[in-house]
Amino acid sequence: MTNMAASKSYTLPADLPLDSGEALAGVEIAYETYGELNEDKSNAILICHALTGDQYVASDHPVTGKPGWWVRMVGPDKPIDTNRFHVICANVIGSCMGSSGPASLASDGQPYAMRFPVITIRDMVRGQIALLDGLGISQLHTVIGGSMGGMQALSLAANFPTRAARVLVLASTARHSAQNIAFHEVGRQAIMADPNWQEGDYYAGAAPDAGLAVARMAAHITYLSEEGLTDKFGRRLQNRDTKSFGFDADFQVESYLRYQGSGFTQRFDANSYLYITRAMDYFDLAEEFASGEGDAKLADAFAGHARGEGARFCLVSFDTDWLYPTAESRHIVHALNAVGAPVSFVELSAPYGHDSFLLDVPALDRVVEGFLK
Repeated sequence: MTNMAASKSYTLPADLPLDSGEALAGVEIAYETYGELNEDKSNAILICHALTGDQYVASDHPVTGKPGWWVRMVGPDKPIDTNRFHVICANVIGSCMGSSGPASLASDGQPYAMRFPVITIRDMVRGQIALLDGLGISQLHTVIGGSMGGMQALSLAANFPTRAARVLVLASTARHSAQNIAFHEVGRQAIMADPNWQEGDYYAGAAPDAGLAVARMAAHITYLSEEGLTDKFGRRLQNRDTKSFGFDADFQVESYLRYQGSGFTQRFDANSYLYITRAMDYFDLAEEFASGEGDAKLADAFAGHARGEGARFCLVSFDTDWLYPTAESRHIVHALNAVGAPVSFVELSAPYGHDSFLLDVPALDRVVEGFLK
């Protein structure tokens, strides 16, 4: 797919500096808003999306027509109540839903493709801060994010400690583990092994949809739990009474993964998948703030919140999430405790694995609503 326009877009007035040492000119940030901004601009909530998410948090997706990815959480009289709050959700740089990414046109009028500079989570956050500056919002009521969105929320809190009064992090981590990196590498290799990838220069022809679909299938497995897969599919066959003794989708779970993969290619760009997964793999908040003297300490990243002088934090994990297990959230909580930052933490029980933060978990609704109050 090509980089598409969003209903709202902001062009950064200056080049965006990147962790790589490069700077990106003419950056576009696509975003959506819900609810009214009050007079003193104190009711703004920034929601940061996950890897395959976008700015359409509570409105229909323009490509698929499906409801927003968190419509159950965001809206009038919902836990993130747009009668009270002005909700902002921006598409991250590197993505393909209107913000600058590899499918965007470079100065020569051709798509950047692999000429787009490698980005980090902190680079994404720099773009969001620039958007907030453009909107005249000096401090957020809350920054919220799940999964990769949680990484962004943590990065914003660490690098811009005065810009959010509250930080809500769901099913996330302060760094990617070797296992996380390994799963992402399988997806990237699937894309790059697709003959249509063409070293990233495929925008004038067929896209590497087969490789991207496999990448999505592999990643989607990590978002689910064994219990959830067993309950939903078990070993049940798909539209047949006996095994085919071939390589069609005999099992329901196979058919489900193929559906997830093919559907994903309709709304996402393969090069964006490469760039965003690489940004997640590079994420290590403690390493970013290492002094060079001894081991990096995660607590150093939260020095701006020491002794309760910064934001209030809330972290939520799920007992069936094996991608970012509860131990990862506890590690962050211990780091915040070490500097005296006010933090609450809860592990919720849900059968859905990592995707629990997106699905119907009433206990999460209560946590979010309570923290915002």
